[in-house]
Amino acid sequence: MPAESLFLDDLAIGQRWQGGPILITEADIIRFAREYDPQPMHIDPAAAAQGRFGGIIASGWHVASLVMRDFIDRAPFGDTPLLGVKVDDLQWRHPVRPGDTLRILREIVDIVRSASRPDRGMITMRMTITNQDDVVVMCFLNLIQIPARAGSGES
Repeated sequence: MPAESLFLDDLAIGQRWQGGPILITEADIIRFAREYDPQPMHIDPAAAAQGRFGGIIASGWHVASLVMRDFIDRAPFGDTPLLGVKVDDLQWRHPVRPGDTLRILREIVDIVRSASRPDRGMITMRMTITNQDDVVVMCFLNLIQIPARAGSGES
């Protein structure tokens, strides 16, 4: 169920939202990788067992897509229309394996109202994804355009 609609004016640096849990299965890892990232460490258990990770690991793109899906499903900004502008500093820091359970921390680290279009602005969110052992497996910064409340940016 979507949260209350939030706009630029409703947000503050330091605001946080939790996401997950997301259980990672070997079948899902292989299904995703066969279609989008067919490397042996993602699709072939025997080859992966002989590789540097010692077994199947999830594609980083799979993890990123699961984080995006969780964001859409949770709708922390309600039905406010958002526009992803860019991702910075994407890091895959630790392998994600079958049986891992991922949690997501989303935190606003910057808010800027547009000077030329005060009816909108940009927020920067830090996304930190951890496994069940609180090990950071992925992190990135996401720049998102978000509208202001009607009339709030006018002088």
